[in-house]
Amino acid sequence: MISAHIAALLLSVLCSFFYNLWVYDVESVIREEGDWQARVIGNFDDEELKLLCGFANIKSVAVNQELSFAEPYMTYGNKVYDLYFHNPRTIYEDMTLLSEKFGLHEEQIAYHYELLAMYFIRIPGDEAPRMVMPLYFTVLMFVCFSLILVIHNAFAVSMNARVHQLGVLSGIGATPKQIRACLLQEAGILCMLPLAVGSLLGIALGYGMMRMMENFAVQMTGRHSITFCYHPMIFLLTFLLSALTVLVSAWIPARKLAKLTPLEAIRGAQEPVLRHKRHSPVLSFFFGVEAELAVNALKAQKKSLRTSTLSLTLSFLGFTVVLSFLTLSVISTQYTYFAKYQDVWDVMATVKEAKIEELDMIGALREAEEAQGAFSCVAYQKAYAMTEIPEAQMSRKAESLASALDTSGSAYFVEAPIIILDDAGFLEYCGQIGAAPSLDGVVILNRIWDSINSNFRYREYIPYVKGDSAFTVLHSGMDGQSGETATGQETDSEETNTTKLPVLAYTDMPPILREEYDDYALVHIVPLSLWKNMKGQITDVEPDTFIRVLAGRADKDEAVAEKLQKLESVIVQCTGQRYETETENRVQEKITNDRLILGYKIVVGTLCALLAVIGIANVFSYTMGFMRQRKKELARYLSVGMTPAQIKKMFCIEIMVIAGRPVLITLPLTVLFVELSARASYLNPMEFWQAAPIVPMLVFIVAVFGFVMFAYYIGGKRVLKENLAKMLRYTM
Repeated sequence: MISAHIAALLLSVLCSFFYNLWVYDVESVIREEGDWQARVIGNFDDEELKLLCGFANIKSVAVNQELSFAEPYMTYGNKVYDLYFHNPRTIYEDMTLLSEKFGLHEEQIAYHYELLAMYFIRIPGDEAPRMVMPLYFTVLMFVCFSLILVIHNAFAVSMNARVHQLGVLSGIGATPKQIRACLLQEAGILCMLPLAVGSLLGIALGYGMMRMMENFAVQMTGRHSITFCYHPMIFLLTFLLSALTVLVSAWIPARKLAKLTPLEAIRGAQEPVLRHKRHSPVLSFFFGVEAELAVNALKAQKKSLRTSTLSLTLSFLGFTVVLSFLTLSVISTQYTYFAKYQDVWDVMATVKEAKIEELDMIGALREAEEAQGAFSCVAYQKAYAMTEIPEAQMSRKAESLASALDTSGSAYFVEAPIIILDDAGFLEYCGQIGAAPSLDGVVILNRIWDSINSNFRYREYIPYVKGDSAFTVLHSGMDGQSGETATGQETDSEETNTTKLPVLAYTDMPPILREEYDDYALVHIVPLSLWKNMKGQITDVEPDTFIRVLAGRADKDEAVAEKLQKLESVIVQCTGQRYETETENRVQEKITNDRLILGYKIVVGTLCALLAVIGIANVFSYTMGFMRQRKKELARYLSVGMTPAQIKKMFCIEIMVIAGRPVLITLPLTVLFVELSARASYLNPMEFWQAAPIVPMLVFIVAVFGFVMFAYYIGGKRVLKENLAKMLRYTM
């Protein structure tokens, strides 16, 4: 009954949890793409529209005003009709009939593939992999299989205790089929109430898990709130799945017992026989003869303990590997993001669809930010161009990297990203690099990653060009050969604009911005005044403008999120009336990242704890279920002079072997995984070991040892309470 209750509880938790994740995914798809199921592009008159709405399976038809009159829909008409169906499962057949009825081309019909896939409807033509639902079902089936491995031991214990009774029934004429049916009926009657209670408690635990996820994700951007949902069909599915799991678990031992002959059944269960004795020199050296007895006892019961050993090993391996992976990920993120940019930005704002030359509030924004305690505020926009570097201008150190560059005759054609800084920010940048303050030229970031002598984790840079040219020539995003812009858009080469600009300085110090640049790009930093004078000669320009704010130095170590939120409010107040503005601050990003990592650890820990529970449950089943065999074994030991203290010592050795074996298997594999992962990501392994999750691993190990010890304490106490005379009867 306890085993059935645990099985129903775990399956109910998983079913309710996965159902809510599915509901959340469906809501996310609908929020992002709409709840339409199919679309028709065209121009229907009133008669045709009435005929369309009257189609048997169509629930409703709505004109999509947002997409109408927009490319590419105007090819076949200027209206887009969103269709909703009573039974979406026949949507493909229905749309085929509609296509024939109205003479529609294939291009005039669209399906909401992602939403339909969430409802288990796969339309021909949907080639995208849909892995969410298969993953849910795989986890459920794995859990059911694992529970069967455990629960069948519990039923085997109960049924083996009645082998003698079953032999008597068989002796008076009961058939194997009747015995098997009797055992299964008993299992069903006993487990009906525990299954119902476990399913109901699982709903409550599922609700708690969803609330926990909501609390962890409350600060995440781009998400909607998680609302707990439940459907009666989920309860029915959970109950049936639990009942099937219990039924299969009971059927396995019932089938074996039904095959016993009456004589075998009356004689009772036989003690496992060890054909080949096992010798353990290491354990024998430290613990003596008790170790030999413990090892051979475990060897005799290896089939019974196989599930526990596998479950404990997998749970500990999964726990340590995932924790190690998350630790490596945190270290990597710290290096490549938080530590790298901690002195670069505190608040970032993205002003949507805003050109930097049209933002007339930059000065006022800077004053407002300074009033709030910020010491640096820069607005910038990004554009893309190409430039030619003559071979004579390439630095000697960079010549070894020339194979990675596109060459055209005697020159290299490379990407030249443009950073357009507001005038005050550009003059501030000139002061940082020691250049003469001026708005009449550009600054070139003259560096290239030395990919031969350094790795991506610890980059070293060398000069890109010699840096003696007074001018630079930019081509409007063209690569000069394929006719593509830097963003991949095809352009007629005859329309390419060429701009010649004076160079104020060459530097290896990038502007203080939260930006990553391509490895082989020659970055140009342009002041806003000069950009205005270029009069749109560079056409490949990103539509958004960015605002970077650095707070006061005294606050950086304290990481005061409240102050940064005030700075975000100032930006929104200055820009929000005219433009859509998205803001983020570094401290909140760090908090959100830490919460996500903690959430991952909790989820992984829960799954690994589930595996560990399966293994521990098998240990309990072993210790509680084979008392008769252990009594025979222990009675012989006591009859030849072993003391209860020596028996306890033998039990302790068995505990150490059962719980310690998974640890000894896992730790070398974890160390190997960490070493290979650290080397693959070019991290110093010592950095990981300094931040290794030792405490959670020790807690997990201690918990496993504690539960196995508790199981042996209960089983051993029952055995040692009986007197020798009574126990000796089991050896007869």
